[in-house]
Amino acid sequence: MKKKISHIFLFFFILQLGCAQDNPPIIETPTKINYSYKIVVDGIDIPWGMAFINVDEFLVTEQSGILYYVNKGQKREVNGLPKVYFRGQGGLLDVALHPNFSENKIIYMTLGANTEGDKKGGNTSLYCAVLNGTQLSEVKLLYKAIPNTKTSQHWGSRIVFDQKGHVYFGIGDRGERDVNPQDITRDGGKIYRLNLDGSIPKDNPFVKKSGAKTAIFSYGHRNPQGMTIHPITGQIWEHEHGPRGGDEINILKKGANYGWPEITYGINYSGTVITNKTSAPNMVQPFYYWIPSIAPTGMTFLTSNIYKSWKDNLFVGSLKFQYLERLVIENEKVVKREKILDNIGRVRNVVEGPDGYLYVSVEGKGILKIIPNK
Repeated sequence: MKKKISHIFLFFFILQLGCAQDNPPIIETPTKINYSYKIVVDGIDIPWGMAFINVDEFLVTEQSGILYYVNKGQKREVNGLPKVYFRGQGGLLDVALHPNFSENKIIYMTLGANTEGDKKGGNTSLYCAVLNGTQLSEVKLLYKAIPNTKTSQHWGSRIVFDQKGHVYFGIGDRGERDVNPQDITRDGGKIYRLNLDGSIPKDNPFVKKSGAKTAIFSYGHRNPQGMTIHPITGQIWEHEHGPRGGDEINILKKGANYGWPEITYGINYSGTVITNKTSAPNMVQPFYYWIPSIAPTGMTFLTSNIYKSWKDNLFVGSLKFQYLERLVIENEKVVKREKILDNIGRVRNVVEGPDGYLYVSVEGKGILKIIPNK
């Protein structure tokens, strides 16, 4: 009897953790192109984040430390930005509008920062500020990871909001994979959740854990550079760079451990093994993983009917292979992958605008609008 009960428990334990889906072997390149594109904003070297105010107005971050306000294709620099620590993969990263932006004009930004004034480097931070045209005021630091480091890689970071008054953002492992991601007393390799004013939610998973970073929502992440809300379920979907192979899409759960670097489907860039484990007890499997790595950035679900047969599909940018990827999901599995804008350049972000069109940011090109053929 005890043996039978243990088997039942094991079944439900595995069911709860989920199983990773093997990636379809080949990404398709469509034989017939049913769309074109036009550049709506140019002259931006690394356009990292985008946030639409309305059909004509939106914000764009330039990683080196410039926030642009765009109105009908004309961009102007926003003044009053907090000092940006620009190094390697760090700098001015994501930007997002407060859920009540139309009333309070508050925006949120993730950026590399050194607020301590030391010479040890910087780390990822979350700020909010009030946007008045092209001027920021009431700039407030909500969270900053420590310690500062001159390591150039794995800063994260994207920003999303749930329907319960929380803001989420990610910070990469900062190149300290054996130290940060599995330690909840340290920053790095985490997704964080705050109240919109920057305070810690009382029901965050580690608020009662001695020494823990109480802003943590989930941990065991490598370098999250995509995050979006599922338009139907409200779940938070996140993707992150793996090492050589093993880029992941995860559906976030409160307090969950996503395994890096204890489990991974990737290997070191040198070809050596990181770990021989792709699963472990109490570590969540990815919803999906890419082999080879595509270096994913930006992510959005399409909710409009503007593009034939694309509604409800997931779109992810590829830095490495320089295209926008369309993933068709059926019965909780990726059943098709397709290249959109093949060889367009290093895609940094993709969002659905308020007009229902997809807007894609590409290094050295700027912001592109995908237009379906009639």
